[in-house]
Amino acid sequence: MLVKSVDFITSAPSLASCPVSEWPEIAFAGRSNVGKSSLINCLLNRKGLVRTSSTPGRTQLLNYFAINESLYFVDLPGYGFARAPRSVREKWQPMVHGYLKGRQSLRAVVWLLDVRRDPSPEDLEFLDWLEENEIPTIPVVTKIDKVSKNQLARSLAKISSATGLSKDLLTPFSVQTRQGYKEVWELISMALEPEA
Repeated sequence: MLVKSVDFITSAPSLASCPVSEWPEIAFAGRSNVGKSSLINCLLNRKGLVRTSSTPGRTQLLNYFAINESLYFVDLPGYGFARAPRSVREKWQPMVHGYLKGRQSLRAVVWLLDVRRDPSPEDLEFLDWLEENEIPTIPVVTKIDKVSKNQLARSLAKISSATGLSKDLLTPFSVQTRQGYKEVWELISMALEPEA
């Protein structure tokens, strides 16, 4: 997709606060510090559009970005080892699950995993929940520039085994080299097709 315009729209604290629109939506989810913000910035060819942070758990709301005035990217709060207060963390699951189950315009979830880490219990629980609710999922393995080719192959095999997903369904991605950029956009485009 040729990205002509990108605008930050809103940070919604709940499904009820999400924008009223007929535009389709692609959500981005994953463990805290998995590289969600960097990946979104890369896909949109923008630096600093989505705030990145070395502190896990910085994203605590449903952040909406309008693409070409025809599509929304939605950056979801991370899960796992966030350092946010417990009271804030406990609100995340109802907020995210409420959004994912209740948003009629949602077309797919780009689900991120860090190539350097084994899938966590939170990762596997989230994947199970997506599958149970029949939410189309695009699994992306991030930060592949930080490992060797041999380690990448081993990590993809471990992730495949742990998640039960075929290695063919895992898209390796690097913000630094932009490997996987074209493939992720193709998968998003497929999810946006009416028959999808």
